[in-house]
Amino acid sequence: MKLDSAPLDISGISQTQIELELKDSTDFNLTDAIAQPVQPVVVDSPEKQQSALVVFGTTFVTIFLAEIGDKTQLSTLLMSAQSHSPWVVFIGSAAALITTSLLGVLLGSWIATRLSPKTVEKSAGVMLLVISLMLFWDIFTSH
Repeated sequence: MKLDSAPLDISGISQTQIELELKDSTDFNLTDAIAQPVQPVVVDSPEKQQSALVVFGTTFVTIFLAEIGDKTQLSTLLMSAQSHSPWVVFIGSAAALITTSLLGVLLGSWIATRLSPKTVEKSAGVMLLVISLMLFWDIFTSH
């Protein structure tokens, strides 16, 4: 049974009153009803996506430049030439780099929950300075 098929005397409202109420309810202005724009509940905003792309690009360029000509790349080159299986060497070295990167990310995430970014930066700087001094000391004492 349809709702509009009920007898009018039960509801106590005449047909003309119902028609006027329907006309009034559909005749409204949305611009008056909106006071402020509705903020979407979206986790991935364009700013966040752009930020993720910037982080990805910066990470890629930094690691790419740091790895060019280092001992890992030279070892991979020598293993590929020696084994005559360049794709197997590629897969093995890629898996090793992914694993070490995963360990670095997990350790970095764990450290970030316990230390401030400023402390992490200072600690990394001190560690690199100590490593540099140890390398210079090794070179200085070996001659």
